[in-house]
Amino acid sequence: MQQALYHPEHGYYSSGRCEIGRRGDYFTNVSVGPLFGKFLAAQFMEMWERLGKIDKFVIVEQGAHHGEFARDVLESARDRHPDFFAALRYRIVESFPVLHDRQLQTLAGFEGKIEWRASIDALEPFTGVHFSNELLDAMPVHVICSDGSVAGETAGVSQPRWREKFVTLNGDEFAFIDQPIGNRKLQDRLQKLPVQHAHYETEVSLAALDWIGNLSRKLKRGYVLVIDYGHPRDEFYAAHRSAGTLQVRAQHRLLSSPFDEVGRADISTHVEWTSVAECAEACRLQVTGFTDQHHFITGILSELLRHELSQDVDPKTKRALQTLLHPEMLGRSFQALALEKDVDLDAPPAGFKFAREPRSALGLDRANPRVRAL
Repeated sequence: MQQALYHPEHGYYSSGRCEIGRRGDYFTNVSVGPLFGKFLAAQFMEMWERLGKIDKFVIVEQGAHHGEFARDVLESARDRHPDFFAALRYRIVESFPVLHDRQLQTLAGFEGKIEWRASIDALEPFTGVHFSNELLDAMPVHVICSDGSVAGETAGVSQPRWREKFVTLNGDEFAFIDQPIGNRKLQDRLQKLPVQHAHYETEVSLAALDWIGNLSRKLKRGYVLVIDYGHPRDEFYAAHRSAGTLQVRAQHRLLSSPFDEVGRADISTHVEWTSVAECAEACRLQVTGFTDQHHFITGILSELLRHELSQDVDPKTKRALQTLLHPEMLGRSFQALALEKDVDLDAPPAGFKFAREPRSALGLDRANPRVRAL
């Protein structure tokens, strides 16, 4: 997955072959048009206000593709919220030259507002918000399978026996081969998984946990806002989800194997939200909101864009809003997770006005107090 998506020359993303939208391989929120960026610009402005309208509010975007979302946010802020626009600084984390060049073209005219960094490690500590849309689902995962047996007990809890699927060559063809798990970090994560029946297959994303750990060290004060598709742990590892969530997509078709059209197809998995939230808390971030996209955008409309919602909108905007909100389109497919650090407010951001209590929604241990950064 790492090589197929991110190889410097042949990777699906890094080569620039990834295309999003009607003529591409899949749809995302940004494909709908500028409305998504307009909503998030309003949410970012509220976060700026919650941090005291600081003079330098940094938006860090990772997974910016061709830069359309950044353009939509910056245009909305410039046209509608000049005070916020004056305080705003935009940073794009982008390691691939071909995508950096396309972002430069898309964002022409905002040169004084935007800087690029090659990685989270290269990013300076900042106050503001880190935003990502469909970033975690494209991080490489470990694919594991159960043989249905129990290896023993640890602290009185039965431990299922798992094996990891590796890639090998069968003649001239790629194939999977099962092997014992030697990765200690992966072994530790498996202790949280339930016993499953034989041939049960699923995924574990250590990369997402490493990412939240690195990011937490860069955020001095503010928010992390993650939008992606996934499930809390209980649902992600439910017995009926026996084939896992790994999917391969090209030209809006689901392919049968990650070995089909290698480097020319998107490979992704759903996000297991509970582990991401647990890791965030261990890294001194506080879980402040979790909900589906329908309720997230409804909260923004209700709290921040109520006046505009009451005005007549053109048919194109109505169709875009329906696509973002409708449960059978993107409204329930995507979720939003908000994390915060050193924000001295009890209420969550506006997008989470209609959300359930986040620890309950994520299946986190309610006896474990939420952690505030010092």
